[in-house]
Amino acid sequence: MPFDIIIAQPRGFCAGVDRAIEIVERALSSHGAPVYVRHEIVHNRYVVENLKKKGAVFVNEVAEIPDGGVAIFSAHGTAKAVLEQASQRDLTVIDAACPLVTKVHREAIRYHKEGYSVVLIGHAGHIEVEGTMGQLPPGAVHLVERAEDVTSLSIPDPERVAVTTQTTLSMDDTAEVMAALRKTFPSLAVPKADDICYATQNRQNAVKSLVETCDVVLVLGARNSSNSNRLREVGERAGASAYLIDDEESLNPDWVKDARMVGVTAGASAPEVLVKGLVNRLVTIGGTTPTYQEGTPERITFPLPIEIA
Repeated sequence: MPFDIIIAQPRGFCAGVDRAIEIVERALSSHGAPVYVRHEIVHNRYVVENLKKKGAVFVNEVAEIPDGGVAIFSAHGTAKAVLEQASQRDLTVIDAACPLVTKVHREAIRYHKEGYSVVLIGHAGHIEVEGTMGQLPPGAVHLVERAEDVTSLSIPDPERVAVTTQTTLSMDDTAEVMAALRKTFPSLAVPKADDICYATQNRQNAVKSLVETCDVVLVLGARNSSNSNRLREVGERAGASAYLIDDEESLNPDWVKDARMVGVTAGASAPEVLVKGLVNRLVTIGGTTPTYQEGTPERITFPLPIEIA
């Protein structure tokens, strides 16, 4: 049976991702290929492969970058020790960290200097979390993922506790952890502005709106993309069948064969070309002409780092 298609607004690239990709492309234009990028500049295979074709070389460690090379650090933020290691080499260093991630770094550093124990809400092993924890001495940041983790925290002074968060979390999950922290530490210090980035919030709100009419939600994004995984979880929690896929080739037609309306969105690292490809595939298997969700366009931009501007 035919099904309707509605495309989320907003979706896809955020200002931090646009900026990071532009940094790599400008570095290639200014310095020529190759330029070396530590870790994926953003978590999306299509984006990474496209930059590889243009001359970007992706490495895991600074030691893999030859002397005289251009070293670019990913949008997720990088530990101080790694940046210092690069600065001690004969490298041109460009930090593509999203300014909203840098904001979290500055908060953590400020709280630590003021004598607070710093709690970070985030996912263990995620590159952004590693970068934030790496702003302070080992053991200075206490990581919690779930509300139940709060009870196991060992804090020397319960009256001097501050919290920061990974920028790409689920707002609902973070609210639960924050409530547990406030209950355990009534004097908890919190940032003046929410650490979860505007793009993450907007895309999660758009999915919640999709689920009001859609019984299936398809999220374009990489498996290692935190914000894309959170979009799938938000859709599923709201009652839809939600799937995270890399591209149109990853679509299983059985997922939509009994659907009345299929919602399509994309994580903040997924380009619009993937949305178009998926929508075209959906149309070929029974989808009607897509409509677009109403939503406020995002007009936020971030300045480029001085090394590349």
